[in-house]
Order: sequence, then structure tokens, then C-alpha cells
Amino acid sequence: MAKKVPEIPSASMADIAFMLLIFFLVTTTMDVDSGLERRLPPPADPNQAQTDIQINERNIFVVLVNAQDQLLVEDEWLAIKDLRAKTMEFLENPKNLATLPEKEVKDVQFFGPTEVEKNAVISLRNDFGTTYGMYIRVQNELVAAINDLRDAKAMQKWSKKFKDLNEAQQNAIKMIYPQKISEAEPKKVGVKK
Repeated sequence: MAKKVPEIPSASMADIAFMLLIFFLVTTTMDVDSGLERRLPPPADPNQAQTDIQINERNIFVVLVNAQDQLLVEDEWLAIKDLRAKTMEFLENPKNLATLPEKEVKDVQFFGPTEVEKNAVISLRNDFGTTYGMYIRVQNELVAAINDLRDAKAMQKWSKKFKDLNEAQQNAIKMIYPQKISEAEPKKVGVKK
């Protein structure tokens, strides 16, 4: 007579597996992707003639990031925490200084004749060795500077944040503070060709 092998009870096996699954879902950290909200320009018309646009040097805000993640802004070393304020000062040019962007008067909906920047561009260039984290931080500070200016103008006019305005109101403020960030191709700084 053969001896019967005792069975392992498996009735609660599904419950145990479910509890383990919940445990791992609760205790595991998820990486959250951070990114930049950008709308790419439409493709250029192949029949359109290429023209070089000459921009006055005072209208270009130069931001360089080297391989050691250091910022050189307008030929002076700057900490990342000071980038937003420096960018806002450049874009706003409240005293209409000759070293900051030129201004021109435009008729802006809801605002009437308003002084707006004329061809102001933020020029960003990174080194090949710049870390992705620093690249994102610089981009965030530049965009945040523009958003802060837009929010301030919206609060001044309508007592609302920029994001809470209707499309026509947002477009009017975008005319005063456009987002013009030019990214140059990364390069190796300090290397002779």
C-alpha cells in the first residue's frame, strides 16, 4: 500500500499573492518624468527664401552652461537661483536702459498703446558635458521668468493669474511678453578645432 503524499493547502495562495502585490505597489517609488512644455514651430516652407535677421546685440540675453554646470549669463558668472530675476530684469527693462532690449509702442488689445520689447531673444547654449538636470533647471528658470512677468501683468490688469485668463487676454499678454528662447547647438567649450 502506497503512502499518500500530503497536499499543501492552496486555498489562501491567491490572497497571499494579492497582498504581496499591494505591498510592492505601495512601497515602490515611481520615477516621475520631468520635461519642458514646448510647442515646436511649424516646418519651414521649402519655397521660402532663407534670410538672415540682424538682431541688435542689446536685444540678446546670452546664457551659457559649461560642462561643470556653471552659468555664464551676459559675461558674468551667475548662480541658478539668480537666473530668474536676471531674466525678468532683461525682459522687462523698466528703466528703458540702453544695455537692455529696445522697446517700441504697439497697440495691444485691452491695454491700448503699450511699450513692448522689440526683438528680445534669450539665447541658450550648453556644453556637451552639461548634465540633463542642469539643462532642465536652466530651462525651467527661463520659462518661469516669462511666466512670472505674465502673471504679474495679468494680476495688475484683471486680478487673475495668466492661466486663468481667456484666450484673447492671454494673447494680449503674450504680445507684451513673448517667449523667445533660442537654443544653439551644444558645443565643446575650450577645445580647438
